[in-house]
Amino acid sequence: MTALDLRPVRVSVSPARRLTQLLAGLALYGASMAMMTRAGLGLAPWDVLHEGLTERTGLSFGTVVAIASVVVLLLWIPLRQRPGLGTVANVLVVSVTVDLVRAVLPNQHAIGWRIALMLGGIALNAFATAAYVGARLGPGPRDGLMTGLSARTGWSVRVVRTGIEVTVLAAGWLLGGTIGAGTVLYALAIGPLTQAILPRVAWRESR
Repeated sequence: MTALDLRPVRVSVSPARRLTQLLAGLALYGASMAMMTRAGLGLAPWDVLHEGLTERTGLSFGTVVAIASVVVLLLWIPLRQRPGLGTVANVLVVSVTVDLVRAVLPNQHAIGWRIALMLGGIALNAFATAAYVGARLGPGPRDGLMTGLSARTGWSVRVVRTGIEVTVLAAGWLLGGTIGAGTVLYALAIGPLTQAILPRVAWRESR
């Protein structure tokens, strides 16, 4: 996956604006996850794991997302990663939003609607990722795990991210998570789409 371009192009105006962008991005991220789960055409690697755990435990999708996030945060401790406001908000907002949207968005059966949900979910996920990362208020649990492992091992972010996502994808598939065309398209599209959007929404401190 192409590395994200974090070079900011906007000057921040207020913490409130950045916080609003963070929360909106996280809410949209949860909505995009719900859209892809209802499409039933394949999920992002971490969501394959989340779905598999949901099937095995009977817990709601959002609850599994929250529990998995906390487990990942515990892995930050030996990596000496420090959470920020965005890290905590990520755990809470995404897990709540994904369950709320899934509650009002039923599973789709017509292939046209399923494809539309899949494509819309991927596009919204890219925009949401750029929005919450661009707010620069702390990485999400999984992002922090990736950067922390990269820093501690000396391996590139690309190698570490690929290793993590292949691992969780395989585990999720073994647990019964959905792999399909959406999984492949997500892997191919999410990096370029997010990189294209991020410079337009990333903030930097005024000098």
